[in-house]
Amino acid sequence: MINWKVILTIAKTHLLTKIKQTATAALGVTFGIGAYITLVCFMTGLNAMLDNLILNQTPHIHMYNEIEPSQKQPISLYDDLENSMHIIHSIKPKITQEKIHNALPIISYLEENENVRGALPQVKTQIFYLAGSIELGGNLTGIQPLEEAALFNMDDYIVEGSAEDLHTTDNGILLGIGIAEKMSLKVGDRVQVSPINGGLFPLKIVGFYQSGIADLDAIQSFTTLKTVQRILGKAQNYVTDINIKLKDINEAAPMSKIIEKQFDVKAIDINTANAQFETGTTIRNLITYAVSITLLIVAGFGIYNILNMLIYEKMNDIAILKATGFSGKDVQLIFMSQAMIIGFVGGVLGLLLGFVFTHIINTIPFQTEALPTVETYPINFNPWFYVIGFTFAMISTFLAGYLPSIKAKKIDPVRIIRGQ
Repeated sequence: MINWKVILTIAKTHLLTKIKQTATAALGVTFGIGAYITLVCFMTGLNAMLDNLILNQTPHIHMYNEIEPSQKQPISLYDDLENSMHIIHSIKPKITQEKIHNALPIISYLEENENVRGALPQVKTQIFYLAGSIELGGNLTGIQPLEEAALFNMDDYIVEGSAEDLHTTDNGILLGIGIAEKMSLKVGDRVQVSPINGGLFPLKIVGFYQSGIADLDAIQSFTTLKTVQRILGKAQNYVTDINIKLKDINEAAPMSKIIEKQFDVKAIDINTANAQFETGTTIRNLITYAVSITLLIVAGFGIYNILNMLIYEKMNDIAILKATGFSGKDVQLIFMSQAMIIGFVGGVLGLLLGFVFTHIINTIPFQTEALPTVETYPINFNPWFYVIGFTFAMISTFLAGYLPSIKAKKIDPVRIIRGQ
């Protein structure tokens, strides 16, 4: 029967007699785990911030009418030419309406789906912004402000004013920050907009919108759905786009294909719309975890080297232990215990170090014009990172101590004593 009290006492004595080596091994684990926690929390927090910057503003499914060439050309209607080769030059797009036919009934139908959190109508149009002698081209989108804020976190990108101000102000406009800077406008001023088909409409600025994408902020503004319909001279059922938010984002791709066939509109899912961005996120995550695991492995090798040297220095002790009745397994457990103690102490200190560093980083001011709503560096305080870090610390120290302990187990005490 294994006497754990004696084994742990001997392991403790070995560690304390070589306190510098023990401290070095423990610090190797501490800084390895601390660096892992700091790096993975910071990088995943940064990735999440970048993801949210794009994905929060992107619907899971975007419905609209797309201008595209007709699939069937008149020549294909002639049966006599069915088996011949058709060569057609300069195919023109078919005449289509910008609005979605029966948009309001479609929205009502979609909202009955248990997987749909919400389906919001929009009206998008190209306009000119006029202020004094300045004239800028851009886009104006009519929305339901309160619903957009609830489903797509619109308030996170409003630097002055709010979605509620837009909702309650008749003929109000939420102006892109880039447009406001170019035209020297402030909240409360009036800006005139002119649609492509002519006319002039004064709108009151209730706030500024900043998405963090400069090119978009230089052309994009928002107003209420009814205001845009009035500017365009359209009825209340005039809707050019429908944005759908789902409860399960994984259903976006299959559901978009069903919507296209069912309603004869273009439906783009979020993965297709952001394919390049998703690839970049995946690569950043791979680099983060690769570097993090490398830090932990390096710490494990440091423990292995120190324990290996410790065995050579403790040859006489090992010979005496075996000569006094300790088995090879007992000796192995002594050195394994040392490794696990180092791993446990170093792992706990590493978690504390990482916790302190991440909280320090989270208080450092992070100010950039591209991300006005972000005040400090982003940190992802996921408790699983701490569980993974501590588990890896124990596993790496176990493996780092296992190989040297096998060597200690096989040492012949007679040869050691004769050598003395």
